[in-house]
Amino acid sequence: MTLKLGVPSKGRLMEKTFEWFGARGVSLQRTGSDREYAGKVEGIEDVSLVLLSAGEIPRELSAGRIHLGVTGTDLVQEKLALWDQLVEPLEELNFGHADLIIAVPQAWVDVDTLDDLDAAAAAFRAEHGFRLRIATKYHRLVREFLRTHGVADYALVDSQGATEGTVLNETAEAIADITSSGETLRANHLKILSDGLILQSQATLWRSRMAPLEDHSRKALKSLIAQLT
Repeated sequence: MTLKLGVPSKGRLMEKTFEWFGARGVSLQRTGSDREYAGKVEGIEDVSLVLLSAGEIPRELSAGRIHLGVTGTDLVQEKLALWDQLVEPLEELNFGHADLIIAVPQAWVDVDTLDDLDAAAAAFRAEHGFRLRIATKYHRLVREFLRTHGVADYALVDSQGATEGTVLNETAEAIADITSSGETLRANHLKILSDGLILQSQATLWRSRMAPLEDHSRKALKSLIAQLT
């Protein structure tokens, strides 16, 4: 069994991952057409490349089907409840930076903190008879964050599209989403709460704690980590 390395299969994340490994003497290459999820590794022995979506990589790591994987901190901590028991971060790659934040309409001039949001949520429920809706793709992380900070009387609603547009479309009153520059938030007349930072994320190289290692793959892992870190 070769050591299996999972990396994002397309887009800027794939390109930056290939560049990061290449700068350390490990060449990752796609083989075949852009529609084929096949690739190869050069510069080190007994390592095979597995191309996956960034969202699939946490699952494959936790299942032990790949030994190493590159994906965002946000995806690992959202998708894996006991992530620190399943995977180990080896190296932050210094790209793919984004913050998971809570944002509310700019028109809410009296809502700047989580305490303000809690008060607004209670008032909203008293007036409308249902809970204030927060649109997000990150249910686990947002729920834990709000519980820790004592925010109640809200309901998380799933957003798989443009989360920033849910307030304008009146399907939510606030959002919790990933942002890098904040430009899209401002364009949709949203503001980040002053204490609304949930998680700072970036692309990271992870090692699976669940993947079995034979002698030659253990040797390959040791050699690869020594070369990369």
